[in-house]
Amino acid sequence: MCGIAGLALTAGATPSATVLEALTRALAHRGPDGAGHHVSGNVALAHTRLAIIDLATGDQPLFAGSAALVANGEVYNYRELRHDNALTCATASDCEPPLHLYRRDGAAFAQNLRGMYGIAIHDRAARQVVLARDPFGIKPLYIAEIPGGIAFASEAQALIAAGLVAPQLHRPALHEVLQLQFSTGAETIFKGIRRVLPGETITIADGRIIARDKRAALPAEGPENISEESALTRLDAALMESVDLHQRSDVPYGMFLSGGTDSAAVLAAMARINTAPVLAFTAGFDVAGAADEREAAARAAAAAGARHIRVDVTRDMVWRHLPEIIACMDDPAADYAIIPTWFLARAARQEVKVVLSGEGGDELFGGYGRYRAAMRPWWLGGKAMRGHGAFDRLDVLRESLTGWRDGIAAAEAAEALPGRSRLQVAQATDCADWLAHDLLIKLDRCLMAHGVEGRTPFLDPGMAAAAFRLPDKLKIRDGRGKYLLRQWLAKNFPASEPFRAKQGFTVPVGAWIADVADKLAPLVARQQGIAEIAKPDRILPLFRAAGGKREGFAAWHLLFHALWHRRHIQGAAPAGDVFETLSQT
Repeated sequence: MCGIAGLALTAGATPSATVLEALTRALAHRGPDGAGHHVSGNVALAHTRLAIIDLATGDQPLFAGSAALVANGEVYNYRELRHDNALTCATASDCEPPLHLYRRDGAAFAQNLRGMYGIAIHDRAARQVVLARDPFGIKPLYIAEIPGGIAFASEAQALIAAGLVAPQLHRPALHEVLQLQFSTGAETIFKGIRRVLPGETITIADGRIIARDKRAALPAEGPENISEESALTRLDAALMESVDLHQRSDVPYGMFLSGGTDSAAVLAAMARINTAPVLAFTAGFDVAGAADEREAAARAAAAAGARHIRVDVTRDMVWRHLPEIIACMDDPAADYAIIPTWFLARAARQEVKVVLSGEGGDELFGGYGRYRAAMRPWWLGGKAMRGHGAFDRLDVLRESLTGWRDGIAAAEAAEALPGRSRLQVAQATDCADWLAHDLLIKLDRCLMAHGVEGRTPFLDPGMAAAAFRLPDKLKIRDGRGKYLLRQWLAKNFPASEPFRAKQGFTVPVGAWIADVADKLAPLVARQQGIAEIAKPDRILPLFRAAGGKREGFAAWHLLFHALWHRRHIQGAAPAGDVFETLSQT
């Protein structure tokens, strides 16, 4: 995992060395192990390295013929690509095979890559730059049209830090973030900065985009006819292969263990593959009555013979570090799960540079409760996902938020392919937006803030092929999701208790806000970003009522936005804890 950036300018233009250095500095946290540049004509590439594979010769940019490559992420099937395509490589890097495949296949080079990646290739002979992002959007990549051409980077904030884009809010995306906790599609919250979409390959020549191609993450077809026994056999093979590939590393690795089904499956597979004990990290809150699954995680770890490290997060720790946690979320995902993820990453960095986690299990196997509602017709109580926003009926905001669900509706329409079930459409919609623009942004930014690489074995082409076309009844049964995955655990790792009632994981931030409402609300209300969107007289009552679910969620969104706006729009760095930071003028 690394950081990449670059400039693809019009013919005859010369990239600014100052801008290239600024891009590199802004991405240094993503690659603390080194940096490299490539400048040729009107193109410049920058790379900051987190060394994971091929520690000795894997520095980037990589070169072959007239092409130069920089990449963020990992290509897990690099050994197979070398062998199957008879590639002659100068390094042992996982990113060199894509460079040779590009020289052979052009913009179609990424079709058989298994991994997470944001890749930039400069082809001097063809006078073009090719950008590619993995199909699930595990690794980020942002692009901006600038005077004289196009700039790109692994994080939106790097484009702003380099002075290429002004930090101005894109109001439709802001409305999405306030209501949904993330923004959808290609548009970001910053005017002038767009995401390269998951699976997209973009070709740039003379400073303009000349072609776009798309690689799908999920099969297009509807549910298949397969028996439970055959499906279990196939799942076992796919999961073991994916976890084995995701463990390829020249540095120590571990995993995040939540106590839920998805991470338990990853733990079971790792324990089967590895001879040494698996290193597992679990977060919980040192608060009476807080909902988490630390005890279930501890039981699973013990049964698997894992070395288990528990990270207890206290209220004081959250108030102290929340400004820097939110500061790393330049593309805002106002998901309070950023809090435990950030602390887990900080603890993991003391032991490893790579962690595996269970993101994607719910999306592939039908785990969310909203899927059960979405798969029913309306006359049987079915309803669309995310039909209500965080601020509905609370009378807190200055203006009514309109159009905030348009992106979700567009994704639903795009994913409603012929033959797909209602459940598949709901799953595919989540994979297109929620997964890429919330969960995976959270994972990427929180881990990269600490120089840790996060890997997601469920988000793999082999796993998608094994899971997405399962019959609905093998995903949801008796009102409970992830049926087949639970059956696999019951057979292979019964100590994980796959059919027990899930307690869930709730960050008690609403109760914490309510406890300090009289102190915190006035500080939030005075922030420029909040004054622009909220009624000042409604903030204190909302914060005092934040112990309630709806009120707590909305209060968290305002606190998040207050800190986020200070850092990413106003340019003010965190200055102490929450209260100290918000007290600064």
